[in-house]
Amino acid sequence: QVQLVESGGGLVQAGGSLRLSCAASGRAFSSYTMAWFRQAPGKEREFVAGIIWSGDILYYADFVKGRFTISRDNARNTAYLQMNSLEPEDTAVYYCAADRGGRTSVPMTGTTYDYWGQGTRVTVSS
Repeated sequence: QVQLVESGGGLVQAGGSLRLSCAASGRAFSSYTMAWFRQAPGKEREFVAGIIWSGDILYYADFVKGRFTISRDNARNTAYLQMNSLEPEDTAVYYCAADRGGRTSVPMTGTTYDYWGQGTRVTVSS
């Protein structure tokens, strides 16, 4: 069973930055598509960003383009989400997810993903 552990959340003022990390257990991380989702209070979970196993293909939700950057370090079994120019609307619990399918595209549907972390809370104050 793969375990994903997120870290890096916290409280930040609008315009600030945070870097989320997602550490994965196991030996197959380098074959996984990794993604970040978020869920704000009272709202449905939504896709934020994703990256295929090689790091060559990235995909972002429109609302984070130009502000957030997803990356991965396969040697460290870790995925990252660098979040800049944060807005109060970015307040949510952020989850990382892994899909073991070895894809060449990034699924945006949460049900596609096989493993999920417990989430890390991000709060952006105005």
